[in-house]
Amino acid sequence: MRKMADLERKLQRKDRYQASLYLFCNFMALLLVTAYSAMMQSATVQRVFPEGGDSRKQMYMIFGLTLFGCIVFTLYASSLFFRKKSRQMGILMALGASAGKLAPGLFREVLFLSTVSGLAGIAGGIPFVSLLWNLFRVLVVDSEEMELELVWSFLWIPALLLVFTVCCVCVMAYRYLKKTDIISVVQEEHKNELAKNWGRWCGPVGIVLTVAGAVLGYFGSSVYMEIARAYPPVWLNGFYLIAFFGLYLVMLHTVVHGWGIRRKKQYKNLIARSMMKFQGRQTVNNLLVISVLFAGGVFALFYMPALGSGVLLAAQRMEYDYMGSWRADQQMLTQEEIREKAKTYGVTVKNWKETEYVSLGIGSKVQTEKDGKLVIEYQELAAEGRFLSESTLASVTGKEVQVESGTYRAVTDQDEGNRLYLMTAGDRITNMSTMEQIPVSFAGYTCCNMLSDRDTKSVYVLDDGDYERIVRGAEEEWRGNMFLFQVEGEDSYPFAKDLFYSYVDCFGAECEIPSYYDRVEKVCAEQEGQVYWGDTEVMTQVSYEKPDSTEFRSYWAYMLKSRILEKTDSLQTFAVFFMMFLFASIVCFAAAVVIGYTRCRTIAALNRYVFEDLKRLGASPGFLRREVRNQCGKVYQIPFLTGSFVMYLFFLMVFYANDGKYVSSEFLALLICLGILAVLGGVLYGIYQKTLSGILRELKIENSREKDRKK
Repeated sequence: MRKMADLERKLQRKDRYQASLYLFCNFMALLLVTAYSAMMQSATVQRVFPEGGDSRKQMYMIFGLTLFGCIVFTLYASSLFFRKKSRQMGILMALGASAGKLAPGLFREVLFLSTVSGLAGIAGGIPFVSLLWNLFRVLVVDSEEMELELVWSFLWIPALLLVFTVCCVCVMAYRYLKKTDIISVVQEEHKNELAKNWGRWCGPVGIVLTVAGAVLGYFGSSVYMEIARAYPPVWLNGFYLIAFFGLYLVMLHTVVHGWGIRRKKQYKNLIARSMMKFQGRQTVNNLLVISVLFAGGVFALFYMPALGSGVLLAAQRMEYDYMGSWRADQQMLTQEEIREKAKTYGVTVKNWKETEYVSLGIGSKVQTEKDGKLVIEYQELAAEGRFLSESTLASVTGKEVQVESGTYRAVTDQDEGNRLYLMTAGDRITNMSTMEQIPVSFAGYTCCNMLSDRDTKSVYVLDDGDYERIVRGAEEEWRGNMFLFQVEGEDSYPFAKDLFYSYVDCFGAECEIPSYYDRVEKVCAEQEGQVYWGDTEVMTQVSYEKPDSTEFRSYWAYMLKSRILEKTDSLQTFAVFFMMFLFASIVCFAAAVVIGYTRCRTIAALNRYVFEDLKRLGASPGFLRREVRNQCGKVYQIPFLTGSFVMYLFFLMVFYANDGKYVSSEFLALLICLGILAVLGGVLYGIYQKTLSGILRELKIENSREKDRKK
């Protein structure tokens, strides 16, 4: 070995394990970020997720968590790489090599490793997202709008992450080259990083801060709007940082003190706990990041049952199998035509009901924005509502409905889930054709699941006399009709689809509007010389050309209600939502598992000499296995339990905050979420066992399973 370069290459080959770990982490980070950003920025997702909607904000929030986690575990892997690299550098320094001579080789190596692994991750992210998306289409559900359309401008996100990673690694390399003490450089890999011991109070305080941060973050905006009478500023989201700091204190308490009472067994697992304390700073940081990633993944998975359970339960509770509504100026299918169509599919129509309604303006106090401030003001024409007579509602429900003259009732479902969307402070109703008004007052709620829906116009009930009076002179564009019917025996999905398409074909362009398009607001805006916001691009657009799209099925104002369509097509209707959040959860869990795996491998790399000393002192394989298991188990167990518990409590809080109570669909969603957590726990346990087996082999500790096989 004649040259220093030959010695350097030999030392690099000896440390190839640590280099491979860094390559793996950087590759995974860029792969996950590339895949997520590709799906997030795709035209498919951008078309379906409403601009400024909660679902889009949640998608971006989870991406932020994923990006944060990927950056953290990449930098963590690079720090492990340099800690191991320090021994190689120390040997070369001891042989007379200066930092200036070592710099080109070191920078060349880190640039090569970072660039190659990063570019490979970016290149692998595109087929990865395409594979998962198409698997979902083949195995779960497929539809026309599920065609994945990538927008290649997304590549700036992983490219920026790659540049950031390379810069950080180069800075870390420069930092290590600046060290001049050869002994400290050689001993760098054995250096301990003790966590701060803030006392046992940090655990309980951490729990309180976590809960307080979540509550303040969620309710802070509402409180601000109530007090300041203005839209909340973005900085209010900073309250969630209190929860983040609380989680840090919880993890710190877990590592330094633990949660058990050890007065009688204070020496149990002493070695494992001491190892965690001596490497406490990195352990706490890793557990915190893994917890946040698990929380993000659980949040994404919980979104699906929270959305789907309400849709399926509402379909089950429908009093009729079908309901359609249309304006009186539209040419709708007749009862005879629908019956004939049903016969061709072997379906018999029964309990046919056909009724009328009128759309009126409601006068009420409403909240509006003026000069950046929210003010409560009275408007004679505040909103549009569909009104039925009490006798009409009685014929639909089969139950007597009593409405006093001069009052009105609002129609809700069994759980009263749409109360937030109803006008309960109205004091007058207006015929929009004649502008005749009748003073009214709110008299309570009445139940009809079929007529109650958060995505349709609010429905109200009037006294028969008041209805006859207010409906006089109403033009056809403000009057409407409804049909409701059941089928005898088993329904037919092909019939439902055929009826739906024929039903849509009956409507003109004037009805191609979403459910929250308020014609009364439009009239008021035009009277003031303004453009109604519903006629701008801000409003979600629906199109007759895409009747199976998510936008059309979810938001069309006159959408046909069908029990069999709701049950069968609900997954197809929300397929893009489900796929996006399912993929987000996969990315979060993958990032968390990679960090956990890296942390467990660090246990083997940094504590090898400790386990070797324990072997020389006579420690049994069973004892060593238990110590390794205690450490690796906490890496997976504590973050998963913490993230899952926090998210479950968060959903409990959100469900209750919606309307001050828990309804049956929310109970169903919570039960499904518990089942999801059980499945995730089983999968994570399998990953933990696989990781544990690898660590035991690396430390040359006999695995109990291998021991049983030998026997």
